[in-house]
Amino acid sequence: MPELRRDPIVGRWVIIAKERGKRPHDFVVPEEKVKGGFCPLCPGHEYTTPPEVLAYGRPPEAPPNSPGWTLRVVPNKFPALRIEGDLWKEGEGIYDKMNGIGAHEVIIETPNHHETLPEMPLDRLVQVFWAYRDRMVDLSRDPRFRYVIIFKNQGRAAGASLEHSHSQLIALPIVPLLVSQELKGTKLYYDYKERCIFCDIIRQELQTGARVVCENHEFVAICAFAPRQPFETWIIPKRHHSDFRAIDEAQFQALAEIFSEVLKRLQAAIPRCPYNFVLHTAPLREPYLEHYHWHFELLPKLTQIAGFEWGTGFYITPTTPEDAAHFLREIKLGEGG
Repeated sequence: MPELRRDPIVGRWVIIAKERGKRPHDFVVPEEKVKGGFCPLCPGHEYTTPPEVLAYGRPPEAPPNSPGWTLRVVPNKFPALRIEGDLWKEGEGIYDKMNGIGAHEVIIETPNHHETLPEMPLDRLVQVFWAYRDRMVDLSRDPRFRYVIIFKNQGRAAGASLEHSHSQLIALPIVPLLVSQELKGTKLYYDYKERCIFCDIIRQELQTGARVVCENHEFVAICAFAPRQPFETWIIPKRHHSDFRAIDEAQFQALAEIFSEVLKRLQAAIPRCPYNFVLHTAPLREPYLEHYHWHFELLPKLTQIAGFEWGTGFYITPTTPEDAAHFLREIKLGEGG
């Protein structure tokens, strides 16, 4: 019998349709054909990107926009929003609109063209999260921006247009609808119970263990109770804070460790698995909220969004999160994995 589940934060319903026959080991991702050719993100091709806004690893005497970096952040050459200009809003009858002010940046995570996040040494994966924070802190000084979203598309099926490993950042003049729904849902829960719903989720998931993938002293990774995609996994800090910018050095290391482990388990379970991940954090002008809790949401791209999903807002997934979490937990990682 299929089962309907409700996300306790935003109220979104999903259908768990096990009768469709997709057990965790049934997912097979076809191998992508490597494009090859010129890559604008590789070292030596810095002249092809807009001037960098951040770089790590290059010797102090080396000039900007030259090789020798371990991580580099550049404005997107084809931005969704543009940073130049003043923000204006206007109405058109019953409609509202504003000009496309924002920032759109590319975080080039590695100088190595074929290296992926789970293959990176932990110290360099830590750099990726430092870059997220550094760019958020810098962009938060701009009064035009209200939210910074950081996301990664890995694999062509997940929307990646370049093979070289990278993530992206977009600063927005508004708070996205999904974040607003999360803020509203967590506030309603807090007003009723005087507790953070994410903190309660962590306590319950650690007690039952059914949906826990892995944990360390700072973070827990769980398969979402009401997943939009098979193997949807949330990585949540055990310490309460609403703003990713408040992360400290100890958490950076622990975040890199659990992120690396989750991605290694996912790639071992489903080789070449395409995925998206998104950082959910408080809006820029609300640096601490008792009711909200920053976290990452990782969504493998294993099922298609079609007419039913668009028409209803429901998602259908053929694998239970309990089965997915058990399958990921049972993966035997090699030494150092």
